[in-house]
Amino acid sequence: MIQASADIFSTPMTFTTLLSIALGIGLAASAGFRVFLPLFALSLSAYFGLWPVNENWQWLASTPALIILGVATLAEIGAYLVPFIDNLLDTLAVPLAGIAGTAIMASTTADLSPAITWTLAIIAGGGAAAAIKGATATGRAASTVTTGGLANPVVSVAETGAAVFMTLLSLFIPFAAVLLALLLAFWAWRKYRAYQRNKHPVTTV
Repeated sequence: MIQASADIFSTPMTFTTLLSIALGIGLAASAGFRVFLPLFALSLSAYFGLWPVNENWQWLASTPALIILGVATLAEIGAYLVPFIDNLLDTLAVPLAGIAGTAIMASTTADLSPAITWTLAIIAGGGAAAAIKGATATGRAASTVTTGGLANPVVSVAETGAAVFMTLLSLFIPFAAVLLALLLAFWAWRKYRAYQRNKHPVTTV
């Protein structure tokens, strides 16, 4: 048992492995802005052979998956342009972003044991996506309160733009995407701290 555990965590990190991890983290962070966009981009890149996916995730490179994810991407982008509907979507999108980030990371990580792959997928992939989505949902809620939802479409367009940029950066410059993902994670943490302070203000007697 001890030897088996040692073998799991002694897996060598090749450049290909590091590159696949960087790709996964970047796309997972993008899922924090739009859940289906990075999945569609990954499906598209796998379909045309730009980036391979793991053996158990080959269905992502299929034509049906490409069509379904493409339609889901357009539907999500369009729905977020409708005030108040976007707030409703956020209640579903936070857990969905975590699931999408986990799936993206698990499908792209190469040459690692299943234990390490799923650990990275849940913590780095799912964690990054859920944290960023939580921060954007908080920002949208604040926009709804302060502007009555009038500014929400502008916020949504900015989020979609961020998702597109992050996705393209992940596909073509994965290591740069990791650095940006770290900055986004820090931003999400700051947003959460600010939300907690506003929710529970310190009172003095």
